[in-house]
Amino acid sequence: MLGMPSEVTHNSDDSITVSITFKPGRTMLESEQAVQQALNEVGAVATGECLKRFDTDGAPIIIGGKKWTARGRCAQAKKYETPYGKIRVERHVYQSSAGGRTYCPLEHNARIVRIATPLLAKQVSFKYGHNNATEVVQDFAQHGRKIDRSHVREIAADVASISAEKESCWTYDLPQVFAGQLVKTVAVGADGACVLFCQDEGWRQVMVGTIAFYNDDGERLHTIYVANSPEKGKGSFFERMERELSIVRENYPEARYVGIADGAHDQWEWLKQKTDWQILDFWHASEYINAVAPAFAGSETAQKDWVAQACHRLKHEAGAASSLLVELEETAKKKLKQALRTEVAKAITYLRNQMERMDYSTYKAMGFPIGSGVTEAACKCIVKARLCGAGMRWRLDGAQRVLSLRTLIKSAGRWEEFWKKTSLYGFSKITRKIRPTAKTK
Repeated sequence: MLGMPSEVTHNSDDSITVSITFKPGRTMLESEQAVQQALNEVGAVATGECLKRFDTDGAPIIIGGKKWTARGRCAQAKKYETPYGKIRVERHVYQSSAGGRTYCPLEHNARIVRIATPLLAKQVSFKYGHNNATEVVQDFAQHGRKIDRSHVREIAADVASISAEKESCWTYDLPQVFAGQLVKTVAVGADGACVLFCQDEGWRQVMVGTIAFYNDDGERLHTIYVANSPEKGKGSFFERMERELSIVRENYPEARYVGIADGAHDQWEWLKQKTDWQILDFWHASEYINAVAPAFAGSETAQKDWVAQACHRLKHEAGAASSLLVELEETAKKKLKQALRTEVAKAITYLRNQMERMDYSTYKAMGFPIGSGVTEAACKCIVKARLCGAGMRWRLDGAQRVLSLRTLIKSAGRWEEFWKKTSLYGFSKITRKIRPTAKTK
């Protein structure tokens, strides 16, 4: 507990005054650090006073039709973590006559996240969503706040568990659209990013989904993100995407729903059921065109010119994909080096399989996005940026906790709304083990 040379005054208007005396240092930096320490001490004292208001007077209470009584004659003290330091607060703990689990009104009413006050839980989980536990500890230290790495991981895991608990029952507001704008198109994408997992798991694919909103000019307004740890069949991932999409459709029934992906079979099967148009990512198609350029031009400059012309045709001319396929089939009959013949054959197969999703001139005319860049960027910012640091290996549950935090943070407006709902409605008692088994960074 911090030193507490503070004076607390309870005023008649129900306000609280906390005063403290500090001594400036020899340098400005030392003085500022002294001010910081003093402010943390004031914050800790004030937080303790606020917490007391959420407790009972120790009288019996009724829960679920049963009488619960306070254990012991006096309130029991417990340490809590706050943004300003540890505090020790006396509170009443209740139990029914049948024994069993206990209940602490203070913790329930104040929305304590196991050992952390709500603001500390919010701060810790936000920072852990962006950085590893060691970096979070270092970040807090810059503000004169010491916190253990184990507490960082535990608090973040608890918040992630609350998020998972409420995912199916809380409906989040969709991003606000600026006045005068209209959500004309909703683009749905899904892709995977490889992450290194512990033990025998090795490199496995984390699924990432995006639901992007576009206005009448084809400008992206907002994006909702979904991410899921590796699983057989990807069932949970697609269930979560469907839950998000159902809410979006209720709010934007007139919008056009477009699925954009890079060609994976299971993604197309799902997108075909959930969207009205399916579009092959233009840039993936361009890669196949670039690979066969030596079959159509000799010099490097001539190859670049051919690729540019072919891509321009594909993007702007009706029936360009069919024409390119015919040209590739004719070229395949010529004498080519084996490596180049293989590339041509791959391009032919690709175009044949994806032909119905390559009408780019029509998509452009309708104002549809034709690239899956939003989803690919999500793979990097949601997954790679946090889970693929040097030396990082994950367990499935540990990775999912981080993914839950990051998608909540990155989806416009959801982080603040989650905490407002948590403050208003509370959450079930956290039953996750205090020490997580995941050895994450």
